[in-house]
Amino acid sequence: MKNFFSRVFSTVVGIIVFFTLLAVMLVGFLFVTSLFSGKDSKDIQKGSILEITLDKSVTEGPTEEQSGFLSFDNTKKMYFKDIVDMIHAAKEDENIEGISLKLDNYSSGGTQANSIREALLDFKKSKKFVYAYGNSMSQKAYYVSTAADSLFLNPMGTIEFVGLSAEIQFFKNLGEKYGVNFQVIRHGEYKSAVEPYFRTDLSEENRLQYTTLLNGAWSNYVSDISASRKLDVATLNTIADSLQSFIPENALKHKLVDKLVQESEYDEILKKKLKLDEDDDVSLVSLNSYATAYKERYEGDNEVAVIYAGGAIMPGEGQEGIRSEEFKELVRKIKEDDDVKAVVLRVNSPGGSATASDEILYELAELKKKKPLVISFGDVAASGGYYIAMAGDKIYCEKNTITGSIGVLGMVTSFGKLANNVGITNDFVTTNKNSLYYSPMEGVSPDGIKMLENSINSTYNRFVNLVAKNRKKSFAEIDSIARGRVWLGTDALKIGLVDQIGSLDDAILDAAKRAKIDSDFYVNSYPTAKDSFEEFMKQFSGEQAQTNLIKQQIGEENYKYFEQLKMLNEAKQTYMLMPNVIIK
Repeated sequence: MKNFFSRVFSTVVGIIVFFTLLAVMLVGFLFVTSLFSGKDSKDIQKGSILEITLDKSVTEGPTEEQSGFLSFDNTKKMYFKDIVDMIHAAKEDENIEGISLKLDNYSSGGTQANSIREALLDFKKSKKFVYAYGNSMSQKAYYVSTAADSLFLNPMGTIEFVGLSAEIQFFKNLGEKYGVNFQVIRHGEYKSAVEPYFRTDLSEENRLQYTTLLNGAWSNYVSDISASRKLDVATLNTIADSLQSFIPENALKHKLVDKLVQESEYDEILKKKLKLDEDDDVSLVSLNSYATAYKERYEGDNEVAVIYAGGAIMPGEGQEGIRSEEFKELVRKIKEDDDVKAVVLRVNSPGGSATASDEILYELAELKKKKPLVISFGDVAASGGYYIAMAGDKIYCEKNTITGSIGVLGMVTSFGKLANNVGITNDFVTTNKNSLYYSPMEGVSPDGIKMLENSINSTYNRFVNLVAKNRKKSFAEIDSIARGRVWLGTDALKIGLVDQIGSLDDAILDAAKRAKIDSDFYVNSYPTAKDSFEEFMKQFSGEQAQTNLIKQQIGEENYKYFEQLKMLNEAKQTYMLMPNVIIK
């Protein structure tokens, strides 16, 4: 009895200590939150410079957020459109004299880089200046910075200007070595998301499509840089081939930059540009501060809703990507909101579950019956990401968007050999021929493979027929450009997969015009940003804690492969998915 009471007492004390610690952590969280939220930005001074650093990864919206374990950062989240909007606002703001770019840690997709760069070029039409400074500039950072009137580099600085590459990792040998069997079914020789599991190198079809993609995207990059830096394309390619940009003196010699200066010297250059006295300080305003201080004035009550569909498409509910149940509920809510007159769907997704994609498409089609629906593609709108776009009245894409990948695949993983190697065997009893059409030990039976092939072929035919109907083409025409092949935005326009090359803002204006509110509307983004306290509590959930731990151990890039393998391993699922490829 004494031991019993001792154990009870210990348990009670443990519970009290746990909740006490949790309470202390929550109080600390709320205190830090109040510190951040309580800092009101000062009014913008006349003669200020908007400083753009973009030292956090640029994302489209909340569905692309990567949750960080116990993150107390409650500063305003700047999404892609916020950045572009603030640049446009600064153009008309009489208190903003110019923009200073410091993009050493810049990270974003190619289409986002292009849109930000275009916004900077538009800003310069106001006769205000854009200067840029770099210590160690990535290729995308340099691309954006070439929009500047003058580009400065640290005397010990480097510029990564090397061209584009795509790297794919293959797991066939790993599976054979450890006894893991990957059974793959796909429709379309270009549907390469599962190639890493049954090949050790690129297929001819996959090499062709990525060669075409990379050459097209690089051509767009160097054409833009050529126009800004007044260097011909051949010269730029020679510089890239010889890695000249990594040596600062060579970068200056080849006119990639205008001057080599220390950062403090750059600050003095800004001061002279503003014609300030030696003792005066430059008024630098960060994007976050400017967004807080800037108050846009709206005329009217009409709303254009922008729905962000970013990340992999998956069934059910969850914390990352496009989760079908949450997304469908959001679409229904917007459909019934009378204040919303038109909708833009911004897609930045490689696809995912075929069933979830089809469910989302249905809800979007129902929404279109009541309101105009215009589609805007970001970096990637492929496979399931392209599929859900079929609900739209019109499709806009960026010139470097990766789209298409009209195809279907499935893969089932089994571990029988691995289990046998460590002494585990199995046996079974069934009532029917295919009662055990799949097991983790046996894999998929021959009849099960036939069933999956039929399912995938049926889904592919449904996909192609849907696209053919929406794009007003024959099945044969779409099939000839489908079969899982991905296309660059400029090529997708030529073959009729999209309607127009244009930005998210172009799509918004089109949607407003279709709703006949083009001179009297405001824009709201959905889904709304996640509540900081709610996100804090989710860090303790089993799923999120496990995800965070895996990411920490294997890294963000490798986690993408792990996530895809986990997704593809779900039985009875077919997928509309493009491969995880590291393009840089």
